[in-house]
Amino acid sequence: MQVRKSKIDKYNREKAVQYAIEWALRRNPQYYNFDKLGGDCTNFASQAIFAGGAVMNYTPIYGWYYINSQKRTASWTGVNYLYNFLTSNKENGPFAEETDVNDIMPGDIIQLSFDGKPNFNHSLVVIKTGSSLENILITTHSVDRIDYPLTNYIWSDIRFLHICGVRK
Repeated sequence: MQVRKSKIDKYNREKAVQYAIEWALRRNPQYYNFDKLGGDCTNFASQAIFAGGAVMNYTPIYGWYYINSQKRTASWTGVNYLYNFLTSNKENGPFAEETDVNDIMPGDIIQLSFDGKPNFNHSLVVIKTGSSLENILITTHSVDRIDYPLTNYIWSDIRFLHICGVRK
Protein backbone atom coordinates (compact mmCIF):
# COMPACT_ATOMS: atom_id res chain seq x y z
CA MET A 1 0.00 0.00 0.00
CA GLN A 2 1.37 3.38 -1.01
CA VAL A 3 0.96 6.32 1.37
CA ARG A 4 0.21 9.64 -0.29
CA LYS A 5 2.43 12.47 0.89
CA SER A 6 0.84 15.88 1.15
CA LYS A 7 2.48 18.85 -0.44
CA ILE A 8 2.83 21.77 1.97
CA ASP A 9 2.28 25.22 0.52
CA LYS A 10 3.01 28.53 2.14
CA TYR A 11 0.04 30.34 3.65
CA ASN A 12 -0.49 33.64 1.84
CA ARG A 13 -0.82 36.03 4.76
CA GLU A 14 -1.14 39.07 2.53
CA LYS A 15 -4.21 37.64 0.76
CA ALA A 16 -5.77 36.60 4.07
CA VAL A 17 -5.29 40.12 5.47
CA GLN A 18 -6.58 41.76 2.27
CA TYR A 19 -9.70 39.61 2.46
CA ALA A 20 -10.21 40.39 6.15
CA ILE A 21 -9.95 44.12 5.52
CA GLU A 22 -12.20 44.03 2.46
CA TRP A 23 -15.00 42.12 4.20
CA ALA A 24 -14.64 43.29 7.82
CA LEU A 25 -17.56 45.70 7.75
CA ARG A 26 -19.81 43.81 5.35
CA ARG A 27 -20.71 40.24 4.37
CA ASN A 28 -19.46 38.30 1.37
CA PRO A 29 -22.63 37.03 -0.33
CA GLN A 30 -20.90 33.70 -1.12
CA TYR A 31 -21.21 32.79 2.58
CA TYR A 32 -24.17 32.64 4.92
CA ASN A 33 -24.23 35.26 7.68
CA PHE A 34 -24.32 33.43 11.02
CA ASP A 35 -24.83 36.57 13.15
CA LYS A 36 -28.28 35.41 14.29
CA LEU A 37 -27.09 31.84 14.92
CA GLY A 38 -24.45 32.44 17.56
CA GLY A 39 -22.18 34.81 15.67
CA ASP A 40 -20.23 35.13 12.45
CA CYS A 41 -16.69 35.56 13.81
CA THR A 42 -15.33 32.09 13.09
CA ASN A 43 -17.10 31.90 9.73
CA PHE A 44 -15.28 35.15 8.86
CA ALA A 45 -11.95 33.84 10.21
CA SER A 46 -12.35 30.68 8.09
CA GLN A 47 -13.09 32.78 5.02
CA ALA A 48 -9.89 34.78 5.59
CA ILE A 49 -7.84 31.59 6.05
CA PHE A 50 -9.37 30.18 2.87
CA ALA A 51 -8.52 33.41 1.00
CA GLY A 52 -4.93 32.93 2.17
CA GLY A 53 -4.63 29.91 -0.06
CA ALA A 54 -6.01 27.20 2.13
CA VAL A 55 -7.80 24.28 0.58
CA MET A 56 -10.89 22.83 2.13
CA ASN A 57 -10.74 19.46 3.84
CA TYR A 58 -13.92 17.58 2.94
CA THR A 59 -13.54 14.92 5.61
CA PRO A 60 -17.04 14.44 7.07
CA ILE A 61 -17.46 15.79 10.60
CA TYR A 62 -13.77 16.40 11.35
CA GLY A 63 -12.71 18.31 8.22
CA TRP A 64 -12.89 22.02 7.43
CA TYR A 65 -15.19 23.06 4.61
CA TYR A 66 -18.09 25.23 3.58
CA ILE A 67 -20.45 24.45 0.70
CA ASN A 68 -23.48 26.27 2.07
CA SER A 69 -25.08 26.98 5.45
CA GLN A 70 -26.32 23.39 5.73
CA LYS A 71 -23.28 21.66 4.21
CA ARG A 72 -20.31 22.71 6.29
CA THR A 73 -18.26 21.43 9.17
CA ALA A 74 -18.50 22.72 12.71
CA SER A 75 -14.85 23.76 12.38
CA TRP A 76 -15.78 26.34 9.73
CA THR A 77 -18.04 28.26 12.12
CA GLY A 78 -17.31 27.10 15.69
CA VAL A 79 -14.54 28.70 17.75
CA ASN A 80 -13.34 25.59 19.59
CA TYR A 81 -13.91 23.34 16.57
CA LEU A 82 -11.69 25.59 14.41
CA TYR A 83 -8.98 25.42 17.07
CA ASN A 84 -9.21 21.62 17.22
CA PHE A 85 -9.05 21.30 13.45
CA LEU A 86 -6.14 23.69 12.91
CA THR A 87 -3.99 22.30 15.72
CA SER A 88 -4.56 18.62 14.87
CA ASN A 89 -4.93 18.62 11.08
CA LYS A 90 -2.52 16.22 9.36
CA GLU A 91 -4.46 16.02 6.08
CA ASN A 92 -5.48 18.55 3.41
CA GLY A 93 -6.13 22.10 4.48
CA PRO A 94 -4.58 24.65 6.79
CA PHE A 95 -2.72 23.69 9.93
CA ALA A 96 -1.60 25.77 12.88
CA GLU A 97 0.17 25.67 16.18
CA GLU A 98 -0.77 27.43 19.36
CA THR A 99 1.95 29.95 20.09
CA ASP A 100 2.55 33.04 22.19
CA VAL A 101 2.10 36.68 21.28
CA ASN A 102 5.71 37.02 20.07
CA ASP A 103 5.17 34.60 17.17
CA ILE A 104 1.82 35.88 15.94
CA MET A 105 1.77 37.30 12.41
CA PRO A 106 -0.76 39.06 10.16
CA GLY A 107 -3.24 36.49 8.86
CA ASP A 108 -3.09 34.44 12.06
CA ILE A 109 -6.06 33.87 14.36
CA ILE A 110 -6.55 34.94 17.97
CA GLN A 111 -9.30 33.38 20.07
CA LEU A 112 -10.71 34.91 23.22
CA SER A 113 -12.56 33.45 26.17
CA PHE A 114 -14.78 35.86 28.02
CA ASP A 115 -15.82 33.39 30.73
CA GLY A 116 -12.78 31.14 31.17
CA LYS A 117 -11.46 27.88 29.79
CA PRO A 118 -12.52 25.75 28.03
CA ASN A 119 -15.13 28.11 26.60
CA PHE A 120 -13.44 30.22 23.95
CA ASN A 121 -16.07 32.49 22.46
CA HIS A 122 -14.55 34.70 19.77
CA SER A 123 -12.21 34.40 16.76
CA LEU A 124 -10.27 37.40 15.47
CA VAL A 125 -8.15 37.81 12.35
CA VAL A 126 -4.80 39.54 12.97
CA ILE A 127 -4.05 42.28 10.44
CA LYS A 128 -1.13 44.06 12.14
CA THR A 129 1.40 43.05 14.76
CA GLY A 130 4.18 44.63 16.73
CA SER A 131 6.36 44.00 19.72
CA SER A 132 3.52 43.60 22.22
CA LEU A 133 -0.20 43.01 22.69
CA GLU A 134 -0.72 46.77 22.45
CA ASN A 135 0.41 46.76 18.81
CA ILE A 136 -1.91 44.01 17.55
CA LEU A 137 -4.81 45.14 15.36
CA ILE A 138 -7.59 42.78 14.36
CA THR A 139 -10.67 42.48 12.18
CA THR A 140 -13.70 40.44 13.13
CA HIS A 141 -17.41 39.85 12.58
CA SER A 142 -20.33 39.50 15.01
CA VAL A 143 -19.52 42.95 16.34
CA ASP A 144 -17.78 44.12 13.19
CA ARG A 145 -14.33 45.60 13.69
CA ILE A 146 -11.49 46.76 11.46
CA ASP A 147 -8.08 48.05 12.62
CA TYR A 148 -9.32 47.40 16.14
CA PRO A 149 -6.80 47.19 18.99
CA LEU A 150 -6.75 43.76 20.63
CA THR A 151 -6.27 45.42 24.01
CA ASN A 152 -9.72 47.03 23.75
CA TYR A 153 -11.17 43.61 24.58
CA ILE A 154 -11.51 42.34 28.13
CA TRP A 155 -10.90 38.60 28.20
CA SER A 156 -10.31 35.92 30.80
CA ASP A 157 -8.15 33.80 28.48
CA ILE A 158 -6.50 34.21 25.10
CA ARG A 159 -4.85 31.88 22.61
CA PHE A 160 -2.80 32.62 19.52
CA LEU A 161 -2.99 30.36 16.47
CA HIS A 162 -0.11 30.66 14.04
CA ILE A 163 -1.04 29.28 10.63
CA CYS A 164 2.02 27.21 9.60
CA GLY A 165 0.98 26.28 6.09
CA VAL A 166 -1.50 24.48 3.89
CA ARG A 167 -1.42 20.82 2.95
CA LYS A 168 -2.61 19.94 -0.52
